[in-house]
Amino acid sequence: MGRDYLSELKTMTPKEMQALSGELREKIVSAVSKNGGHLASNLGMVEATIALHHVFDSPHDKIIFDVGHQSYAHKILTGREDEFDTLRTFGGVSGFPSRRESEHDVLTEGHSGTSVSSAIGIATANKMQGNDGYAIAVIGDGSLTNGMVYEALNNCNDKDLRLIIIVNDNEMSISKNVGGLPKYLSNIRISRSYFRFKRGAKRGIGILPLLGKPFVKLFALMKNAFRRLFLKSTMFEDLGLNYIGPVDGNNIKKLVTVLTEAKKREMPTVIHIRTKKGLGYLPAEKEPSRYHGVCPFDKDVGVISEPRESYSSFVGATLTEMADEDEKICAITAAMADGTGLNIFQEKHPDRFFDVGIAEEHALTFGAGLSVSGLKPVVALYSTFAQRVYDQLLHDVSLQNLPLTLLLDRCGLVEGDGITHQGIFDYPIFTAVPNAKIYSPETYEELKNVLSVSISSDTLDVIRYPKGAYSEYECACEMIYDSEACLAYSKNISEAKKVIITYGRMTRIANEVIKGLDSDTALIKLVRIFPFDKEKLKSLTNGKELVYIIDEGYVNGGVGEKISAILSHQRVHVHAIEGFVEHGLLSDLYSACKFTRDDIISAIKNLK
Repeated sequence: MGRDYLSELKTMTPKEMQALSGELREKIVSAVSKNGGHLASNLGMVEATIALHHVFDSPHDKIIFDVGHQSYAHKILTGREDEFDTLRTFGGVSGFPSRRESEHDVLTEGHSGTSVSSAIGIATANKMQGNDGYAIAVIGDGSLTNGMVYEALNNCNDKDLRLIIIVNDNEMSISKNVGGLPKYLSNIRISRSYFRFKRGAKRGIGILPLLGKPFVKLFALMKNAFRRLFLKSTMFEDLGLNYIGPVDGNNIKKLVTVLTEAKKREMPTVIHIRTKKGLGYLPAEKEPSRYHGVCPFDKDVGVISEPRESYSSFVGATLTEMADEDEKICAITAAMADGTGLNIFQEKHPDRFFDVGIAEEHALTFGAGLSVSGLKPVVALYSTFAQRVYDQLLHDVSLQNLPLTLLLDRCGLVEGDGITHQGIFDYPIFTAVPNAKIYSPETYEELKNVLSVSISSDTLDVIRYPKGAYSEYECACEMIYDSEACLAYSKNISEAKKVIITYGRMTRIANEVIKGLDSDTALIKLVRIFPFDKEKLKSLTNGKELVYIIDEGYVNGGVGEKISAILSHQRVHVHAIEGFVEHGLLSDLYSACKFTRDDIISAIKNLK
């Protein structure tokens, strides 16, 4: 039984809580250096998390962390201290809030911009059911670029909701004001009194003879300057919300005071806190962006960055080379320039690179606007976040018959981040978009060829690739590439009795399987996974005893299911993913989904 932090926190002094913050930071750095994870954001949120649990009573009061990658201190405080060193490992503690782990994790989180909507719903339900609990949304300044947040704020018009929205501003996005005056004025309730003063002063000055009108204009200029200065607060107040802040988010005493005051008001309140990313671990303080998400590292040394080739970096470099020759090529991403490899493009062609923030929907329609104007937009997103852009692809791109290239990074199984980040659902979603072509190349050369074809085409093309790097391996059989059908197949396929069909990085495993089976098994590797060349597939598989499809995606509506419909006259077995997949190393995920060489060999041999 671990330490009962929640009970202890109720009687702790600010000094004791400050000491606890140091202990939590040590545990977080230790676990992340061992297993990887999100470091800088978690270190910055330690004091705010302690203060929240001191003032509020979880799980009666519901704390929702937007995205959720800043919830490590919350996990330790709510009963997961003993197993926290299993962070992000298979069967261990998730790197994000998880309903299966604890009643204190209200929702399983992983995507940005959802917390305010969820919190409003919970607060409304509490009011309807006579529950006196609070709903607290903790959202970072970066997430405020997501449009769903503003939809939620616009809907937050019930004055009787026990709702608190904590905006965590780490000075990397929304906070620009510096100096003593803003800090001083932030301690005063300027909204209503300020505007009453403004109106009264305007009337009084306006009646002065001769100088009245000039002074009114001067006053207006001064008023607008102050309004711009406090835009962050007046935006919330204009929407009918109470606003408190900015507050030092790493000062527990101040946080407790402010949270207690907000709780007493019993109405929707925004608390604007300023935190320091990476606080308490010097390397992360110096380079917070570098320590946002990290692989395992030596905590005594820090993260050592070594250039590593990957699908992402290859795409970034290749697209940049193409843009050197074609000035119409533009690159767009949603707050993922480094992750998608487009930082290479950004450095070389900054005038044609656009990071739109955490706004995937806008990224696609913005790209459509570039496309209809004769440019060649390439939008790069993670597969899991691209789930949001279905309507934009359907309505703003496909319906308009516009050419656009959508790069989907982190497709298939993704280690570490887990259930909310697995890239296994994009294919069933996007095959419902008319005229879309979907590619899943295995090698860098195939990726380069597909990207070149897409840039030159007048269609909507989706190009999928996994996280990590491609490395050469020995093929089990000589392959023939059919460029028209956009697939490759074993040279001896006509003599084979069984055929394995797969795509992307599963091709490596398929080769290992064929080596472990009798020589009567052939391979078909798809490069374009939608639409298929139906006649070619029928021809290559005609008369075979078994067609075994390995699909690193969700089974319903997946590659395997679609090929099965084409080969309805054949004996087909589909090996795909049947539900959500948790976190762990890639090898653990392959084992869980039975994608290992031995699992597949056994499955094929056991088919009667």
